[in-house]
Amino acid sequence: MKLSEGDLLPLAAKYFKLADLDMASLRRLKPDFNQVSFSECQRRNCLIGRLDSETQLTVVVTDPMDTRLRHWLEVRLQQQSTRLALATSADLHAYLVSAEKSVRAMDAVKVQQEVNLPTGSSTTSISISGIDATESPVVRLVDSTLYDALRSGASDIHLETHPGGMVIKYRIDGVLEVIKQIDNIDLAHQAISRIKVVSELDIAERRIPQDGRFQVVVDSREIDFRVSIMPNLFGEDAVLRVLDRKHLTGQFQALTLDTLGFDKSVLNFIRDASQMPYGLLLVTGPTGSGKTTTLYAALSEINTGLDKIITIEDPIEYQLPGVLQIPVNEKKGLTFVKGLRSILRHDPDKIMVGEIRDAETAHIAVQAALTGHQVFTTVHANNVFDVIGRFANMGVDSYSLVAALNGIVAQRLLRMNCPHCATPTDEPLKMLRHSGIKPERNLEANFKRGLGCAHCRGTGYKGRRAIAETLPMTDILREQLVQRAPLSQIRQSARTNGFTSLRDAALVLALKGETTLEEINRVTPIE
Repeated sequence: MKLSEGDLLPLAAKYFKLADLDMASLRRLKPDFNQVSFSECQRRNCLIGRLDSETQLTVVVTDPMDTRLRHWLEVRLQQQSTRLALATSADLHAYLVSAEKSVRAMDAVKVQQEVNLPTGSSTTSISISGIDATESPVVRLVDSTLYDALRSGASDIHLETHPGGMVIKYRIDGVLEVIKQIDNIDLAHQAISRIKVVSELDIAERRIPQDGRFQVVVDSREIDFRVSIMPNLFGEDAVLRVLDRKHLTGQFQALTLDTLGFDKSVLNFIRDASQMPYGLLLVTGPTGSGKTTTLYAALSEINTGLDKIITIEDPIEYQLPGVLQIPVNEKKGLTFVKGLRSILRHDPDKIMVGEIRDAETAHIAVQAALTGHQVFTTVHANNVFDVIGRFANMGVDSYSLVAALNGIVAQRLLRMNCPHCATPTDEPLKMLRHSGIKPERNLEANFKRGLGCAHCRGTGYKGRRAIAETLPMTDILREQLVQRAPLSQIRQSARTNGFTSLRDAALVLALKGETTLEEINRVTPIE
């Protein structure tokens, strides 16, 4: 005989000695979304609160057999006095829907007059005050999305329009996570328009990409959002990059190379290259791989006050005391090229160029490194060997580049297993083969995997760590690069001098149980 949900609940309540809550009892419950956020309650089908004037927490679930959820709640609630209660999925869903109007309404947003950010660009500032339930649904949707993203520690917010509405995603620890879905195409279009209004973009133009920015003030803290609007088949998509200057500045006040998590050999290489009197240090990797953080760590260590250090960036992510930091402002004509030329007339000792984007910037940076200046910069390439080709495509003479180079660093960020829920595991043979791991190496492996808990938002990963490959300039390598030797020959010379690839560095962490094979396969190519 098949039991319905209504038959199972009394049986489960009797077996587990749980309370059985109906809709009337749920309405008497005062939810505590500080314990477990509203979005987590929706995603995990649970609720935390107190009945009437009780001090004991009531944990409402719909499936008492879900041991993973119960373990997650135990870790989140720790030693607090709790009792477990049951509710039907329909009742709990109805309760959460009714509570959403008041919970999702973030602080009311007031658009102020234009202000000048530290970057020197003009943008709109948004200040956050008390809750106002009378705001329109569009304003509440956008505001709650910004607020949730800040609380979740997201680096980017993606609003993707589709035929039925919109999907909202956060990038957390470098990976996109679906947060909510809006099943209303008109509301989706209005949300994009709202973002364009606060970013001072043209809301009538929906056929071309647009870029803008705005600022949110939360608890007297200025948080910048860089906005990219892109047209698609069903309307427009928006991506918002979150930049919390005060948080970053506080986080990196004690920033050194030792705090980045690199291997000792990589640390020694970066430290030695950054202390050279002149030359070019290149850091390469995709967007969001921590290139700028590495350069700032190197600058903070050599910033003794004896040298003139000047940076040109777009944007300035956080402030370094005693360093002249110049923001790129293309609307006013201050580009990397013009700024770098002016910097060379400002008597610098060390220069940091945020990114080499064009041939002219590349030529000036190389010439500066050849004329007694130390230049730190980033460039987009897949590995240390591809950097040479990138500069060749920009028309930079190979001899000049090789003569200027002190070294190249290519880096990535890997998600680490959550220390609270990581458990030993045996990887299947198919995964080992797919990851390029030989059977004999599996014998010495200590694979682990996070099960998912409150500390890691159920993902199994907590935090990220940098891995890198480095290419020091030896005489043999310089000759091969100038003569444009085959890539296989250059790689062999590098390995002879102890070169360790990104894949090798990632594999070591997986074998130690600090991350998973899926993660290293996502970030690094299989060699």
